[in-house]
Order: sequence, then structure tokens, then C-alpha cells
Amino acid sequence: MASYDYDVLVIGGGAAGLSSAGIATNLGAKTTMIEREALGGDCTWTGCIPSKTLLKAAKVVHQARNASRFGLTDQRFEVDFAGVMEHVREVRQEVYDDADRPEIFEDMGIDVRSGTARFVDNHTVSVSGDDGSEQLTARFIVIAAGARAFVPPIDGLDRVPVLTNEDLFDLEEQPERLAIIGAGPIGSEMAQAFSRLGTDVTVLDMSDRILQNDDAQLADELRQVLVSEGVRYILDADITSIEQKKGVTSIHADAAGDAVDVEADAVLLATGRTANVEQLNLDAAGVNVSRKGITVDDYCRTSQRHIYAVGDVTGRYQFTHMSGHMAKVAVTNALLKVPSKIDAAHVPWVTYTDPELAHVGALPDDLDEQGVDYETYKFPFSKLDRAITEGETAGWIKVHAKSLTGTILGASVLGAHAGELISSLAVAMRNGVTLRNIGDTIHPYPAWGEGVKRVADQWYVQKQSSTFTRALKTVFGYRGPVIEPDPERII
Repeated sequence: MASYDYDVLVIGGGAAGLSSAGIATNLGAKTTMIEREALGGDCTWTGCIPSKTLLKAAKVVHQARNASRFGLTDQRFEVDFAGVMEHVREVRQEVYDDADRPEIFEDMGIDVRSGTARFVDNHTVSVSGDDGSEQLTARFIVIAAGARAFVPPIDGLDRVPVLTNEDLFDLEEQPERLAIIGAGPIGSEMAQAFSRLGTDVTVLDMSDRILQNDDAQLADELRQVLVSEGVRYILDADITSIEQKKGVTSIHADAAGDAVDVEADAVLLATGRTANVEQLNLDAAGVNVSRKGITVDDYCRTSQRHIYAVGDVTGRYQFTHMSGHMAKVAVTNALLKVPSKIDAAHVPWVTYTDPELAHVGALPDDLDEQGVDYETYKFPFSKLDRAITEGETAGWIKVHAKSLTGTILGASVLGAHAGELISSLAVAMRNGVTLRNIGDTIHPYPAWGEGVKRVADQWYVQKQSSTFTRALKTVFGYRGPVIEPDPERII
């Protein structure tokens, strides 16, 4: 067997890279991890952590200004935007100090290197940093180089200063008017956050709806919530050009055949992400790349079977939770030789607006297209006692399942704590737990999780047979009414 410097070499120190290196060293592999910037990646510095912190601050403002809903006095105050953003940066630093510092991983036995990684051949990687360059060899290589904000080809965009998630949280001054290009998760979350903080927000998107990967009905209900809070939407918009004059940016678009002009003090691009592959010299390693990113199979293997790619750099499911999952799949396959595949059927999607929107498994359009026989069982937050006590009654829990068995095929949730509720539904789906099983399980009251039980109860309601009821009345002499099944009845 050839001799290598390391058993596992990981390129990238974001969520996927940290997980890969951590799992590898815990399995006894001599491991090194290379990162050109601070460990933690987008999630810690420019994504999950700062965005959710900003959303929380904005929610506090919104609740204070609407305190009369709870019998209190509405609070009118000026937002200290610089203070809010400083808080955001303090929180992400706290997360880094607690979980992402190099010393944490060095104490685990991982050699952490700072620099830019570039393939020399399929087992050799050069590392260039402030201390010079070196070449390292490894038996297995895991590419976790991440992704960056995608910049769409819009006329004039290269001549106008714009924001992305990579510099949004470094703002010191609050823009009076913010235009957001893109109505996906990032665009939707930041639209609500900045609107609640007092910015006039306009969202433009080429689609005729927001959050096009989610349940259409629930996404539209969420859009209506954001509109009620002051967010303006221009959908079905083809942006023709962007220009800036005297510090004001003008966006020119064709929206459903009508010319539209939007003026803004700042523009945020929320148009997706593109894989960081250009500097890796993948040709030298014989690793194939597509337009989306590094091509991998369901085992996270690239075209070189000893080289794996995980996380955003693959272009598949660019979520932190999927990065961790793919890291586990890749390192398990590399070191344990136990076949492990990506679980693409049970990937939770969550947009952390207020209310949150989440789904797992198949959507109605998917099932209809596949010709699957299913029923949709739903329960509104307006009938969930915990939601009523908290004043958060917007939204629905919807589960698509087999009518006969209650086998769950997919689920969507719009409402408070949707991310938590969808997690329990994902566990149920993956482990074959049916609506009958959920309905028969005792849930604490009044908890948010009771909503999942209540939607499962609807399966029982729709299974009700008037013929069976009549038989019971005949056999036992019962004198109550016969309630006919009604698919629209919710109990």
C-alpha cells in the first residue's frame, strides 16, 4: 500500500468540512483540514447564525410595537440599527468561540492548516498560505469547499454596489429603502427582518410566486403575511438593467408585461449560490464538475472513487444540516467500507420567517405528477390551543399520506416553530411511523407538538364509517346520531 501523509485530507472548514474532519479523526484516521478563511464557513459568519439573530431582533421590535395584542401598551421607539448589527456580530463570534475555533479541532488530533488548497494530482494537494506553500498527500480526500452568492447576469450590475449575504451583516447604517432580488429563503427572511426594523422593502423575483420549492398555497399565505407587514412584491419580473445615480440605485424590470422601476438605497442579491470550484484545479485530480458543482453519486463519491465531495460545493441541498449528513455518508464510506447513501427522501426544508415555512418529503405537485394515490390531512394553527395562547395562529400543518395505512409521503407546515414540527414528521417518515402511530401516541398538552397529533387525528376522522357506526348501534343498542364522514371537517 502506498504511503501518504494523511489518511484523510479535508478541503474546507465550514459545516461540511468540520463534520468530515471530526468524524474522520474519531474513527482513528490521521486527518488534516485546510481552510483559507476563518473556520465555521458561511453558516457561522454569513448565513444561518447571523440571519437568525437578526430575525430574532426584528421579531422583538415587531412584538413590542404590537404589544396591545396581549393587553399591553404598544411601544414606539427608534431602532438602533448599528446596535442590532453589533449584537448580530457578537452572537456569531460567540458561536465561533464555542464551536469553531481551530484549537477545538487541534485538541481532537486534527492538523488545521490555513491557506488555499489546490490539487496537484488525485492524491496530492498544495496548500498556499501566509507561511508559504507545501504539498500534502492523502489516501482519501474530502472536498468541502462550500459555495458563494450567485451574481446574475443583469445589465449594469457590475457597475453598481450590491450586497450579498457575505457582507450584509457588516452594515453599520440602515438603508431607508432596500430592494431584494430573489424571493427564496434568504430573500424572504431578510425582507421580513429589514421591514420590521423599519426599512422600506421591495422584493423582485422572476417567478410568479415566492419560495417556489415549497407548498404553493402555504407560500402564498406567507407572502400575504409579509405584505401585511409592509413588504412589497414584484413577481414575474424580468430585470432588464440596474444603474446608480447620486447614490440611488434604480432597477428596471418588465413585470408581466408592464415596465416597473424600483429605486433603492441598497440592493441585496438573494439569487442562489454557486459552488467554489475555480481555484481547486480539479482537472489535475480528474474530478468531474457540472454547472451546479462537483458531481457526486449517492455515496458522495466523485469521479475519483477515493475523492469525496460534500455540502454546498456539490450543488445538492445547500443546507447546513445536509452538509453534516453528507459528511457522515462520505467518511463512513471512505473509512468503514460500509455502504452509506444520501437520504434524499427525507430532507427538511425550512424558511425561518415569522411564521416559519417548512416541508419534508413530497409536495402535492410531485405526488400528482407521479400518479400517487394519497390524501391530504390538515390542521390549522387557529385550532391549536398553544398557538392561541401565544397569539400565533397563522398557518397550517398539512400531511400527505396513504389513505388506507396512514403512511406519510410528505408534509408541510406554515406556522410558529414549523422547523421543530417538521423535524418530528421527518423522523416519522424515515422510520415508517404512520399517522395511526402518531395519533395513538400521547402528546403533552398544551405543546406545539400536539399539532402533529391533531393532524394525525384527522386521518381517524376521515376513516370514520357511517356503516360501521350503524352496525354498532344495532348490535349494542346505542342511541346516538350517525355522523356522516366529511373530508372538510376538522376536529
